[in-house]
Amino acid sequence: MVDFNDNIYFFQRGYEPLVYSNASGAVEKMSTLTGASAVSDIPKANEVLAAYGRLWCADVTNNKSVVYWSDLLIGHNWTGGTSGSINLSKVWPDGYDEIVSLAAHNGLLIIFGQHSIVVYQGAEAPATMSLSDTVAGVGCVDRDTVQQTGTDVIFLSHTGLRSFGRTIQEKSMPISTLSRTITKDIIGLIQGETEFFRSIYSPEENFYLLTFVGQDTTFCFDVRGTLEDGSFRVTRWPGSVFTAYERLTDGTLYVGTTDGISEYKGYSDNGTRYRFKYFSPSLTFGDTSRLKILKKIKPTLVGANSATVFMKFAYDFGTSYRTTEFTVGNQNPAFYAVNEFGENSNPLSEFTGGELTNQRSLNAVGSGTTVVVGLESDINGFALSLQEINLLALIGKTL
Repeated sequence: MVDFNDNIYFFQRGYEPLVYSNASGAVEKMSTLTGASAVSDIPKANEVLAAYGRLWCADVTNNKSVVYWSDLLIGHNWTGGTSGSINLSKVWPDGYDEIVSLAAHNGLLIIFGQHSIVVYQGAEAPATMSLSDTVAGVGCVDRDTVQQTGTDVIFLSHTGLRSFGRTIQEKSMPISTLSRTITKDIIGLIQGETEFFRSIYSPEENFYLLTFVGQDTTFCFDVRGTLEDGSFRVTRWPGSVFTAYERLTDGTLYVGTTDGISEYKGYSDNGTRYRFKYFSPSLTFGDTSRLKILKKIKPTLVGANSATVFMKFAYDFGTSYRTTEFTVGNQNPAFYAVNEFGENSNPLSEFTGGELTNQRSLNAVGSGTTVVVGLESDINGFALSLQEINLLALIGKTL
């Protein structure tokens, strides 16, 4: 479904597209509109894109290498005016591919195949647009994983989440891997997915959500910055039953499930608490042969009002964790002009920084050549942000 020129267009492979307009107040077959092309000339496509003043569509049964575009500002005319098509069968860099998705970015038409990508420049005038770049060996897994971020295009390939480089002016468009830390997990889920994929980008929340619907798993990628290896920070949401997303222009994010439609907000899972878990990789402190003797664990947390936090650690790839716990203090934010002073001139809460910052120093015992440190806490109405975990350890040697 796309919104174009005050109409909603519905495309589905093998079916004549449908159109809804406020003027008619009804959903109609495209061929019944005034000035529409004949039914035989209307692409029965599975992918549609509204960009550069026209509709673009592709992925037609028995014809998966052709991109069609409509007349300018007339989404139901596919044979007259400036409408047209282009066949990629001789353009694919690997000889043969099938179109999965389309995207528009900075005057470019980006055509995602299953195993390659083709880029055309000058798409504002498709009759004269020209081939700009091709990428072999990297394609798109599914149409619904492609998301525009304003400065980039994010999509899921067969080897993980990827994006086009932000420097469009370069002659060759670089591609970066954004899920390098969980590549093996992503590949396994792609191979095991039997239903479909869903994704959404939210500039307000600064995340890209990727859902494997058939496996009830969602990855939340933090798009505010990348790690040293160029990948996004990522959180796994297991047991998620999300089946659809939609973001409104005011930033409201709706989430669809089999139970209905929900709004993404607050710090609970449909009114109930949920468990937040973080575990580090195996830490060697730069020397895999030396003994590490943990003395102190110092986490820094923001928020988590009155929550109980469990710090866990284990040595030498063990799965039996030692646990120490503490409770975060109770602090309700107060703001100027909301509750500055109480009655009888007794100050209650003049103002605060808004969120409680909690730093703890916890004793640790034991030793080993590698260390894994983790944190768990229930989220129940308040945000929890893990800023850092500092470890104080003695370095020894095995005799």
